[in-house]
Amino acid sequence: MEPPPNEPLAELTIGKTAALLGVTVRTLHHWDEIGLVRPSERSLSGYRIYTSGDLSRLHRVLIYRELDLPLDEISRLLEAGSDDALDSLRHQRDRVTERIQRLEQMSSALEKLIEAQQSGILLTPEAQVSIFGRHWNQEWPHQARQRWGDSVQWTQYAERSSRRSAEEWHDITLKTEQLEAALVEAFSSDLSPGGPTANALAEEHRDLLSEHFDCTHSMQVCIA
Repeated sequence: MEPPPNEPLAELTIGKTAALLGVTVRTLHHWDEIGLVRPSERSLSGYRIYTSGDLSRLHRVLIYRELDLPLDEISRLLEAGSDDALDSLRHQRDRVTERIQRLEQMSSALEKLIEAQQSGILLTPEAQVSIFGRHWNQEWPHQARQRWGDSVQWTQYAERSSRRSAEEWHDITLKTEQLEAALVEAFSSDLSPGGPTANALAEEHRDLLSEHFDCTHSMQVCIA
């Protein structure tokens, strides 16, 4: 059987109440000082005691504080009439719903990033063959992770891969094929290294690598 609203609950002193609610004694003292929640009773020994009504008010404060409301707004809500309090609660419920949606979106993005860190490419096996061609080896991304998984470049590659659609992979594949064709033609025509055309092809190659990770000129030389 619950005690009446103003009956002390087994002499809930400030210390016991703080432990019960998971807050500090200093916090309860502060709320007492600003008139937010004050202990309503005193024990025979003179200690200030919270009643069940005080405890209910404290629980409301904790709920409002979880919504990041300032203390002056919480105080206003505690003293508001039923209609005003109901409107405010509905508003806060909508805010919580929006926050949950944002957190779910963040969770989904993190799941994609985790998967990309592990597998390198977030495409089905069928989509990989369709985009990269029948000679594509689906073990290559796993082998790349085993070799470079601890590098900054792999982290960048995974982050970009986690946001990349099949259409974007298709565009990158097309650019790669076009560049390879241009390089073959340049080699076949004995294009002089260091000339404007050769330098432009080299820069196009670096730009293509930079689709996956930040590629400096010295890094490009090592890769080439």
